[in-house]
Amino acid sequence: MKIFTSILILSISAFSAIAQHKSFNIKDFGAKPGLQYSNTKAIQQAINAAAKTGGRVTVPSGQFVTGPIEMKSNVTLYLADGATLLGSIKRLDYGKKDAQALIYAKGKCNIGIAGKGSIDGRGAEVVKNLITLLHAGILTDDTWLVKRPSESNRPRLIAFVNCEDISVKSIIVKNSAGWVQDYTNCNRLNIDSVTIESTAYWNNDGIDIVNSKNVSITNCNIDAADDGICLKSEGSPGICENVYVANCIIRSSASGFKIGTGSYGGFKNIKVHNITVYNTYRSAIALEAVDGGFIDGVDIEGVTAKYTGNAIFIRLGHRNKTDRYSSVKNIRIAKVKADIPNNKPDAGYPLEGPLPKTAPHNLLPAAITGIPGYPVENVLLEDIQITYGGGASEKTAHIPIDKLDSVTENEAGYPEFSMFGELPSWGFYVRHVSGISFKNIRLNYRASDFRPAIIFDDVNTINIDGLRVEKGENPHQIIFKKTEKVSIKNAKLPLDNKQAIQELP
Repeated sequence: MKIFTSILILSISAFSAIAQHKSFNIKDFGAKPGLQYSNTKAIQQAINAAAKTGGRVTVPSGQFVTGPIEMKSNVTLYLADGATLLGSIKRLDYGKKDAQALIYAKGKCNIGIAGKGSIDGRGAEVVKNLITLLHAGILTDDTWLVKRPSESNRPRLIAFVNCEDISVKSIIVKNSAGWVQDYTNCNRLNIDSVTIESTAYWNNDGIDIVNSKNVSITNCNIDAADDGICLKSEGSPGICENVYVANCIIRSSASGFKIGTGSYGGFKNIKVHNITVYNTYRSAIALEAVDGGFIDGVDIEGVTAKYTGNAIFIRLGHRNKTDRYSSVKNIRIAKVKADIPNNKPDAGYPLEGPLPKTAPHNLLPAAITGIPGYPVENVLLEDIQITYGGGASEKTAHIPIDKLDSVTENEAGYPEFSMFGELPSWGFYVRHVSGISFKNIRLNYRASDFRPAIIFDDVNTINIDGLRVEKGENPHQIIFKKTEKVSIKNAKLPLDNKQAIQELP
């Protein structure tokens, strides 16, 4: 925790110095409240003036429409109580090619956004205007006709690149046309007590951390159409390092806390403590390296997942076209309590997660999977309780125990918990792993399930201590196939332990 304490001390000292300088009210530079006015020029002039000495640019109570504005070093944008920055709904205000973010900065230091006010990107209206321009041929887009306008054509709300000593605190951010917050190649970033309400359009990640270091995200409340908090390593490959997430509440039509999908560089020293994930379509926790990068050193403790499609998903894949393979190792996940329903967890939200394109399958287990010859390494799961809705049926799908090899490897597939289609277990599915410990794991379901609770396939060095499977209809509750160095202690299974454990060649 020393490094994160240092982040906060640096941020507080930097912004205390800024706060001692003059405050610049945007009204003094000609800004006017009301939907009929555009205040881009006035707000930018206030920021430029504040940058000369360092200071605070104040947005007073009221609605102020603006196009893209550029933050400068030693400036804090302060949104007073009752203040709302409304993004322009005219797509051309964000540029004719790639859309500029509403609030952006590149290569700046000691910058902040704070206050009790809000930033509203009005993303749905921006996209509506964008589509009108596409139909008219004024703008072009490679993916619009087959899917939706590309991410580069839709403005983000906050995008900082190559910046240092950043503070974003207490504001409300809503309705982005794309990623809500994007921090790329940044250092010493503190996001605290921010509320995100963004289900206006697709690709609405709440907070994206890309190739950035020394990051603290605390006390945030996130409702996003896409991933809630997502760490990425893409573009010019770098690494995400020294990232601390704590005391956050997350709702998503994708995953709650996620590492990947972009994983060309790496992720090191990531700590997540005390988060709640609810009404979330995919995984509460998703750790994914599929592009040749690495994950090394992830510590997650204290996760409450309510009404979530999947509790834990760890994936090492090979999506990149080179001979460089990813690695995933040194993972600890502890104190998790998850409730996995047998219906769609995000049903009724403005943008729901997609229905499976694969064949019908039963409720899917938590999964930890590598690929042949490249195992996930050194995973510790402890004090974890998962309750599933159950209700599996052989008529829906069935993979017999003697057909485990029929489960697709899908090495290059997009990583998500449904990527394998049907899976042959209901609690955990572990495949291509070296070194895994189950300590004090409790599994249960409500309706019936004909499958075994846990399957280990091509796994070596398995330590099980304190496993409790509350229910089970299959005569074999734990299946070991091609496993080595197995230790089981204090296991409580629905049937006699010896009968409930089956070893396959």
